[in-house]
Parts: sequence; C-alpha cells; structure tokens
Amino acid sequence: MTIPKNILRFELLLYLSILLDLLSAAFLGRDRLVGLGSATEARVLLIAALIVIAECFFVHLAARKRKNWARWTLLAVQVLSFLSYLNPAGVGPTTAEMTVSVISTVLAAIGLYFSFTGDAKGWFA
Repeated sequence: MTIPKNILRFELLLYLSILLDLLSAAFLGRDRLVGLGSATEARVLLIAALIVIAECFFVHLAARKRKNWARWTLLAVQVLSFLSYLNPAGVGPTTAEMTVSVISTVLAAIGLYFSFTGDAKGWFA
C-alpha cells in the first residue's frame, strides 16, 4: 500500500512543527520555569513531554494507521493552539518565542490542510 503524497507532506510538516516546538521550549522557554521550584519545574516538563509524545502518536495514527479521529483531534488541538494566541491578560511570550510559535503553527496548519485535500481524501475513507 502506497502512502499518498499529501499524507507524507502532512506527516513531515507536523513532525517539523513538533520539533520546532521542542527546540523552542528547550532554548527559549526555560526562563519561565525559573523560580517555580524543582518539583514544579519537573512536573511542567513531564506534562510537556507527555503532550509531545501524544501529539507524535496522533500524527502516527493518522498518517500510518489511517485513523480519521486522530486527524480531527490534531485539528482541534491546532485550533486551540491558535486561540491561545488571543491572550487577553497581556502576559505573553517573548518576540523570539512568538516567532517560533507562529512558524510552528503555520507548518502544522499547512500539514493539516494537506491531510484534508487531494489524494489524502481516500486515505481516511
């Protein structure tokens, strides 16, 4: 069974988005954890790692196992991620963090677009 080109694009772009988020968290977001205490910092990092693992698992399920619900779950997570940019509190990420986050979101959005168009339509039928 040959994987459609749009599904390969979807998979690549989503994994690139996740990798970019990981690099951003590792190098740009660490200063937010300062002063939380080591136990709280460990919990935050554990939760972040679990989210990344779950997201990778959903990409795998959608791209390789043809699970339509995983694709829709990724879309819902992407919409929630986009809505998080509308932060009314005014406390937000730095310019570098925001730039990386926007690039990551755009990559994921384009990848999800590919999962719903072209030769990907028959993949989830």
